[in-house]
Amino acid sequence: MEIIQKFGLEVKLFLFQLINFLIIVFILKKFLFAPLKKMLDERKCKIEQSLQDAENAKIVLENASEEKKNILAKAKSDADMLMATVKVSIKEIKGKAVIEAKHRSEQIIDDAKQKAATEFESMNKKIGKMSVDISGKVISKVLSDLFTETEKQKLMSRALEKIDEKIKN
Repeated sequence: MEIIQKFGLEVKLFLFQLINFLIIVFILKKFLFAPLKKMLDERKCKIEQSLQDAENAKIVLENASEEKKNILAKAKSDADMLMATVKVSIKEIKGKAVIEAKHRSEQIIDDAKQKAATEFESMNKKIGKMSVDISGKVISKVLSDLFTETEKQKLMSRALEKIDEKIKN
């Protein structure tokens, strides 16, 4: 104990200081270190969770990028296939339109030929009638001086019959 006294250490004071120190350590541990440790643990968990979320987001982004590429490739192939189908459809429609136009033009030509033939026949009949009338007038003029009225009628009717026969043939 002499050593303790040589250093100027008092035992009672040392014990009280030791007890005070232990009380302060207990209080600090209970009210400062425990909440501080809890806060640091929570922060560490949040940081770890954020890092995990960032890793998951990176994976999701990579997956989304791959899915985007796949969707674009599928859309391109679908568009190419649709384009090919449209080209084939256009060729078919064009072919059908050409065939239909040819058929329609042939029909128009046939109708025009029939109409021309009908008109030609109608004109021939009109010309025939006109020539019969003119012939009748010429014959009656010529025959009026040479023959009597009954002879004239017989000749005229016979001539008109022959003209009609020639026109019909």
